[in-house]
Amino acid sequence: MSAAKQLQQELQNLADEEKAKHLSQFFKTGKGQYAEGDVFLGINVPTIKSIVKKYYKDVRLEDIVSMLHSPWHDYRFAALQTMVLQYEKADEDKQKELVELYLNNLKGINNWDLVDCSAHKIIGAWAYKTQDTSQIIKLSDSHILWQERIAVVAGWYFIKQGQFDLTLNLAKKFINHKHDLMHKAVGWMLREVGKQDKNVLIGFLDVYAAKLPRTTLRYAIERFSKEEKEKYMQKK
Repeated sequence: MSAAKQLQQELQNLADEEKAKHLSQFFKTGKGQYAEGDVFLGINVPTIKSIVKKYYKDVRLEDIVSMLHSPWHDYRFAALQTMVLQYEKADEDKQKELVELYLNNLKGINNWDLVDCSAHKIIGAWAYKTQDTSQIIKLSDSHILWQERIAVVAGWYFIKQGQFDLTLNLAKKFINHKHDLMHKAVGWMLREVGKQDKNVLIGFLDVYAAKLPRTTLRYAIERFSKEEKEKYMQKK
């Protein structure tokens, strides 16, 4: 039995109908919601990650693609976690293959947790390594929610290296975005900028706080003092 089949079998053995029901509600899978129709086995993230660690080295790229096309959310998460672990250990040629696989299978990366566990570690890492953000900009221009979020979260890798321009430019670009999940993602990344250099975040907020969605602003200033929070929230 292939590594991928063994991985999937372990996941199936841990299926929990009650937890799956809860996850379906949490991830908004109802009619008209952002993850309409997604289905869950009901396995928590630490458990999926622990199973992936046992098999990731031997999972073939074609099996990752198959898992990314699975209706099961848990399989798609496991596929992305496999990619992240393989990318960290790979040479440049293999990393490039994984990046291309990611970009060619974006339809399977269709919920915020799937984006958030992978975008910065694969797309962001590669863009930083090559110093080429063109693919991130292309994703940000897609008008597709999950691809836009990938672009924003990919910037986290740059933030960790002390490079903030990508994130600040995307924050300005999405300042009028309609979806709460983008408001949260942008605010989260602005908060990460502040962790690295609070003065950079303050400089940005002094210009744009009044224009930012309230959710974005609240996320961005989460680590500020009570007085600082009041100062910026009064701008709304």
